[in-house]
Amino acid sequence: MNGTEIRMRRLFPSAARGLFAVPLDHSVTLGPIEGIESTAPLARELAQAGADLLIVPPGGVRSVAPSLEPTTRLGVHLSASTSLGSTQHRKVAVAEVADAVGLGADLVSVQVNFGVPEEPEMIEALGRTARDCRRWGIPLLAMVYVVRPGPVPPAEVRHAARAAADLGADLVKIPYPGDPGEFARTVATTPVPVLIGGGPKTDTEEALVGTVRAVRAAGGAGICIGRKLFQRPPVGPLARRLAALVHGDAPAP
Repeated sequence: MNGTEIRMRRLFPSAARGLFAVPLDHSVTLGPIEGIESTAPLARELAQAGADLLIVPPGGVRSVAPSLEPTTRLGVHLSASTSLGSTQHRKVAVAEVADAVGLGADLVSVQVNFGVPEEPEMIEALGRTARDCRRWGIPLLAMVYVVRPGPVPPAEVRHAARAAADLGADLVKIPYPGDPGEFARTVATTPVPVLIGGGPKTDTEEALVGTVRAVRAAGGAGICIGRKLFQRPPVGPLARRLAALVHGDAPAP
C-alpha cells in the first residue's frame, strides 16, 4: 500500500462514508467576499461541525492550521487566477506538491477549466501535478469546469471528469448538473470518486440539503461546497446537517 492509498483511506474510512470538503480559496479569485473575511474563525466552526477536509491556498495554511480538529484533513490548492485580470479562467501553478507536503497537506488540488484557449496549459499542469503526487504519495483532487457562454451539456462535463481522472486525478469535483440521472452517468463513467461543487449562493438551504441527498443517492462520493455554505451564517448548524447526511450517520433533519 502506497502513501496515496493510505491518505485516501483517511479521507474515506469506510465505503458508506462520504467526504465533506470545504474549499476556502475564494479570497484569491474573488477577494475577501462575504463569509470569508476572516478564515480562522470560519475554519474553526467548520471543523467543529464535522467538515472532513478544508482546502486553502498555500498562504492560507497559517490561518487554518490552529483551528483544525485532530480528524480534520488539510488540502492545499496549487492553482490560481484572479478576477482582477483579463484571463480569469487561466489557472496557473502557484506552488508545487513538495511545498504542500511541507505545509502538512493531506491532499492537493488544482483547477482545470476546459473549453478555453488556455486549456492545454492547464491539462499539462494537471499531468505534471499528478506525476509529482505519485512521487510524494499524496492524493490529487481536480476541480473540473467546462467554460461555455451558455448551459454546459452534461456530456461535456462527463468528458472533462473522465479526462481529469485518466490524466491522474484521484478525485474529481464537478458542478452538479441539476439532474440526478445525469450525475449518476458521470459517476458511472468516472473511475475515481466524484464530488460536487457549490458555486454562488443561489438556492435555499433546504434546496442545498436536497441536492446533497440526491448526490449521495446517485453514487456521489461527497461534496466540496464553499459559498453555498459559508455565506449562510451561522455556518455551524447547516454544516452539521450536511455532515450527518454526507457521513451517513443520520438523515439530515
